[in-house]
Amino acid sequence: WEGRMEELLESRPDPSNCETILAIFAEAHKKMCFESTSTEHAEKVIKLLSRREQLLGKLQRFRDQGEDIHSIADHLLLLPNRQLEAANYLKRTRSIGAEHGFFGLEALACMGIGQLALKTGNVGAGLEALRQALTAADFDEFEDAEYAGGSTIKVNVLRDLTSVLIGRNAIDEAEPLVARFREEAKAESARKGGVCFSELFSLFANARLLEARKKPREAAAEFCSLLDVLHNNEIRAIPGMMPRYCEEMLGAAGETLKILDPKSGEKDLIAGVAAARLKVARVQANQ
Repeated sequence: WEGRMEELLESRPDPSNCETILAIFAEAHKKMCFESTSTEHAEKVIKLLSRREQLLGKLQRFRDQGEDIHSIADHLLLLPNRQLEAANYLKRTRSIGAEHGFFGLEALACMGIGQLALKTGNVGAGLEALRQALTAADFDEFEDAEYAGGSTIKVNVLRDLTSVLIGRNAIDEAEPLVARFREEAKAESARKGGVCFSELFSLFANARLLEARKKPREAAAEFCSLLDVLHNNEIRAIPGMMPRYCEEMLGAAGETLKILDPKSGEKDLIAGVAAARLKVARVQANQ
């Protein structure tokens, strides 16, 4: 079908039809980006969405245009040496959000700008951008709408912001935000009908916070709750979960939590993490 895409576009020249066709193929390649380590699919997403966002601009569908531009930035970051281009697309996303009053777009853009700053070692700028993202996310226009199962912008910003703050030992600022993260993640799970990945990550964040507050027993209980969900569910049945997300979270837990230290940590938890990682590896092997 992709070989016939240009033919389909030419046979349906109306911009509304064309943008729908481009969206269908872009979504297919987005899915393959998660299933494959190849950069080929990211390149195709960028080309398809670059065409689509121009059509959306002509149709004055600025919210959708901004989302496509943000998605282009996300996929550029999957490619080597494309960070500067990604930063420019994030700035465009933020400009469209500001110009048309879409706070959700501004939040997405600021979150991306913050993540990019953190990757390049500029922690101060990254934190400030994430704080701005959270402020904008409080006014997210899709938070209460039936949009992709409910907006996840705020919970994603809280995930990134709390992680950085705890890592910098800014515990007093992090503590109320972790509590918010837990509540937002629980609400997302309720919307999606099952414990979602964000709720698992919020348990990890709370375990880190409790350990920083010198409460290792409570931290161990929180992390045990996380492992229980992983052991009692199929990885792909957890809403929002991708195997590589789970592997990254478990890897980060092993690096940051003292209760998982191979020499002095909780043996049952360490064994639980090893079993969970083996489960994830099996899922990845069967892809």
